[in-house]
Amino acid sequence: MKTTISVAPLAAGLLLALNVAAQEHSQHQMPMPAAQDHSQHQMPAMQEHTQHQVKPKAKPKVKPKPKPKAKPVTTSKPKATAPAAPMDHAAMGHEMPAQAPAAMGHDAAQPAPMDHAAMGHAMPHPADQPITPIPVLTAEDRAAAVAPPNDHPVHDNSVQHYVLFNRLEGFDTDDGTGMAWEGQAWVGTDLNKLWLRSEGERVGGHIEGADLEVLYGRAFARWWDVVGGVRHDFKPGASQDFVAIGVQGLAPYKFEVEATAYLGQSGQTAARLEAEYETLLTNRLILQPLVEVNFYGKNDARRGIGSGLSTAEAGLRLRYEVTRQFAPYIGVVREHAFGSTADFRRAAGEDVNDTRVVAGIRIWF
Repeated sequence: MKTTISVAPLAAGLLLALNVAAQEHSQHQMPMPAAQDHSQHQMPAMQEHTQHQVKPKAKPKVKPKPKPKAKPVTTSKPKATAPAAPMDHAAMGHEMPAQAPAAMGHDAAQPAPMDHAAMGHAMPHPADQPITPIPVLTAEDRAAAVAPPNDHPVHDNSVQHYVLFNRLEGFDTDDGTGMAWEGQAWVGTDLNKLWLRSEGERVGGHIEGADLEVLYGRAFARWWDVVGGVRHDFKPGASQDFVAIGVQGLAPYKFEVEATAYLGQSGQTAARLEAEYETLLTNRLILQPLVEVNFYGKNDARRGIGSGLSTAEAGLRLRYEVTRQFAPYIGVVREHAFGSTADFRRAAGEDVNDTRVVAGIRIWF
């Protein structure tokens, strides 16, 4: 017996199964939510992409029924999963990388560029520009760079002056009180000066020795002048004049030196050498040793002067500078006569050696 299978019912069952499968697939594929503004949410790319994708459930397998007129199989529609509410990423503080929209394939607007000036961030300066700006010079700055008008200009032609009494002192002797002085003054420029130098001694109301020198000085080296002029001796004996030439200045180790040669009337010659040094014990307390030596070319009995080394004087004075221009001092002085000069003093009943304590002031202006 032949069994005849009808093709029409089988085709109808297949069409019915395909229709059911299509309905289930359309229900499981939920529509994607509209593109969100990633500039506001700033959600990481992977997290947001997984939230938008909902996996559909697996398709049920439908077996074709052999019976030609079978009722269509009805299946219950699965409940669609509601899309999750969009997350407020701004409140969560998440920052989305700038490359996330492009990597995800979303057509989202790029965030606006950040205003670093408004945020207070300083942009780096070029290497050739200073970090601290250089202020513009003002009139006050230019005035401060100029020396005061009363300052002593160096190597200038302005006329200046200076007066110094290095020794102005009193002492006691057997013949009564005495007074001695030694000073100098100059007027002129840095290169050319007119010098005045004087020293002397007065004892018991009588001048025992005094002289005055008027010299022209010319600077020939740093701290050194060559001088030339005349010298007039008032005492001892009758007055006499000399032609003077010498040098003066600051020797190495800050020794102040004066060396002068003289040519006098009737062929008399003389020389004087003086050196002094200042030792600062403190900024105001200064110890000053001084040595003076006199030479003569020949004997002069009328003035009590012998040839060769005539006299030598050494003193040690300690002064305190109340100001730089005014300084009182105390000291001790030793004088000694040599050769024929000592013989002339003995013949006159005078002491060959003399030691005395002195007190005085040193001033300059």
